[in-house]
Amino acid sequence: MSGDATTLPWWKGAAIYQIYPRSFMDSNGDGIGDLPGITSRLGHVASLGVDAIWISPFFTSPMKDFGYDVSDYRDVDPIFGELADFDALVSRAHELGLKVLIDQVYSHTSDEHSWFVESRSSRENPKADWYVWADAKPDGSPPSNWQSVFGGPAWTWDARRGQYYLHNFLNSQPQMNLHNRDVQDAVLDVMRFWLDRGVDGFRIDALNFAMHDPELKDNPPAPATDKQRTRPFDFQLKINNQSHADIPAFIERIRALTDEYNGIFTVAEVGGDDADVEMKAFTAGETHLNSAYGFDFLYADKLTPGLVCAALAHWPDEEGLGWPSWAFENHDAPRALSRWCKPEDREAFARLKAALLACLRGNIILYQGEELGLTQVDIPFEQLHDPEAIANWPLTLSRDGARTPMPWEMCDCGGFGSETPWLPLGEDNIGRAVEAQDKDDHSLLNHTRAMIALRKAHPALHHGAVGACEVSGDLLTLERVADGERIRAVFNLGAEPATLGSAMSSGTTIAAINGASPETLPPFAALVMQL
Repeated sequence: MSGDATTLPWWKGAAIYQIYPRSFMDSNGDGIGDLPGITSRLGHVASLGVDAIWISPFFTSPMKDFGYDVSDYRDVDPIFGELADFDALVSRAHELGLKVLIDQVYSHTSDEHSWFVESRSSRENPKADWYVWADAKPDGSPPSNWQSVFGGPAWTWDARRGQYYLHNFLNSQPQMNLHNRDVQDAVLDVMRFWLDRGVDGFRIDALNFAMHDPELKDNPPAPATDKQRTRPFDFQLKINNQSHADIPAFIERIRALTDEYNGIFTVAEVGGDDADVEMKAFTAGETHLNSAYGFDFLYADKLTPGLVCAALAHWPDEEGLGWPSWAFENHDAPRALSRWCKPEDREAFARLKAALLACLRGNIILYQGEELGLTQVDIPFEQLHDPEAIANWPLTLSRDGARTPMPWEMCDCGGFGSETPWLPLGEDNIGRAVEAQDKDDHSLLNHTRAMIALRKAHPALHHGAVGACEVSGDLLTLERVADGERIRAVFNLGAEPATLGSAMSSGTTIAAINGASPETLPPFAALVMQL
């Protein structure tokens, strides 16, 4: 259950700040952010009041999927620095009171990884079964109808072995065979390597893709939908190429390892049609991961009271049920302010959004620049790097638009550290630079700091149960309860003012957002009261 703040693990109720290394800070002027750059700006992160940072992949990689195609799990890619730079980053973060989480990608590697190079060399080598290989059908076609997330079949023919290999993403990202105990041992050794270097936890990428159906049964077609389908992947129910029932047993091995260390936090990224079921299986009890986060908010076209209550309802405060984590934005999803409100409403909506995030039960994850109100940048086709956007142009919104460099200063390059960053910052986003907001008491940056401080100051918000979640038109009423404290927060997610009833007539106001009062909520206003 909720527990007392003094006995809870550090991560329960934590605020976590995601850093996308390529776009955070460039220390050497090559246009790409790096580890020393992150270290130099950790003071800003600490000033937010967050508990931890999550750093997206910085490992050796050909960068065809920008680090999520790992060719050496135990080293730093030269564009980001070297291992000594990572050690310095961890040391500085710990000095500032920040825990350090890193991404781990266990479902696949780069085709340049030495494991795959050996695996494809023959059918008899020691790593022959470390990846998913299969013979062609009698007519030469792929072993199953499985489709890649990034478009096209999930199988590629390899002449060296005379077989197909599976890749759920790019064909340069071959699928590891985690049914193989030796492969599990190898990735657990990778995890131990980073634990011994002082990391405090892991965000595990695409974990529900970790195991496939060994019988390679075809996926059935997905039911008809009104939504536009931009990829063959969207036409199938993905029940055989992912989400195998043996994944939780592998997770138990991960947990056994992390339990050998103190205070380690693990969170899984879980997407797909059965994400809720899988997140619960991956986090059940005390023998699995600590948390999971899905895509409830990341791809939602609109933020509604019903969406919030439905998401929270999946994670009641019950014994044995996992602990959720929530993100409104990340490196794969369009910026929330560009999805959820009109341009003229962004300033008010950003303040509302920060308050709502601070009031959710679970861990909260802020994506770099979210505290500044950054919006999606329209990247022209000729400047795209994102392989998914290039392949599905123009119907897939580019992930590059949410990966643009962090604006630190009010200048053309945003103080990013190079005159020509790898992606354009976007003129509007430069105007939201840290420099412009830091000393402004009324800025979104300082409002975000205040909301994180509010969450930390109140046990009910930090780690309490959800006492109630109610929907009334555009009004969302959320109650949180812990340690003898009850807090009620009401949010107006609509563009029209709302009159409050007696529910907010008693209690002490602890936060009033965008002109809120116990009687009236202007558009995009919020009121948080201690009862």
